[in-house]
Amino acid sequence: MKRCAFLTLADPTGFVIDDELARGPLAELGWRVDALPWDQPDIRWQDYEIVVIRSTWDYHDRPEQFLAVLAGIEASGTPLENRLALVRWNLHKSYLRELELRGVPIAPTLWRDRLRAGELAALFAEAGGEEAVIKPVVGAGAVGAWWLERRNLQRLAADVEDYYRDRPLMLQPFASAVLTEGEYSLFWFNGTYSHAIVKVPQAGDFRVQEEHGGDIRAVTPEPSLRAAGERALVEIGETPLYARGDFVRANDGNGWWLMELELIEPALYLRMDPQAPQRLAAAIVARAAG
Repeated sequence: MKRCAFLTLADPTGFVIDDELARGPLAELGWRVDALPWDQPDIRWQDYEIVVIRSTWDYHDRPEQFLAVLAGIEASGTPLENRLALVRWNLHKSYLRELELRGVPIAPTLWRDRLRAGELAALFAEAGGEEAVIKPVVGAGAVGAWWLERRNLQRLAADVEDYYRDRPLMLQPFASAVLTEGEYSLFWFNGTYSHAIVKVPQAGDFRVQEEHGGDIRAVTPEPSLRAAGERALVEIGETPLYARGDFVRANDGNGWWLMELELIEPALYLRMDPQAPQRLAAAIVARAAG
């Protein structure tokens, strides 16, 4: 039986992980899956036909160590998916700037290397509007994200400025459709569209992840959303094993903003589509075969 490694995190407490749903379909194709913490030492990567980055959701705390582990996997000769060069590109949300230059619409974004004491008010004013979201350039799961409003800016300023005093950040206008319609996620395996979901935050919150109480539903994306996703996927410049595009309707109602193009460790929500686990399994087997 061939062997596949799914990279995960050592302590999954508090996370919703459904990668296990791909085990059965892979077993039917003659494959065994081992879920391994990405930072577990002394793993013989040569024993695996392929290593797939999955729920490594603490990597942003130690990004350089994470990249070093991935480099070791590639150096072993075992295929890594998604590959290291793509991970490096996708690690910093500044990739969104590149995609914007290639014609992919994103939310208007202000980029800064850090925030000094007293600078948040000026940054918020530069963005314009009454609401904004600030988040780290390297991060996951809404860690370090604040929903800023003109009325709460002074109260939050000290905490926000302290968090970003030595941390690159991005500030965007708050996407109001997140509250009324939700954030959509579209999924592709080996470049082929698989399924889609919509995530709606719980009342009083803006974070859509289920760990924060978000409501998740399967959905059929409207044609314009599907087209926006395909456009973003093309601009990657290569075909990843898996990709997830997160979109919200633009504040003017005209088209879609790409919020994230997740190529490192996105939750794939396999449980939301009965055939998604089989599609992922087939994609892994095909990729391992070269």
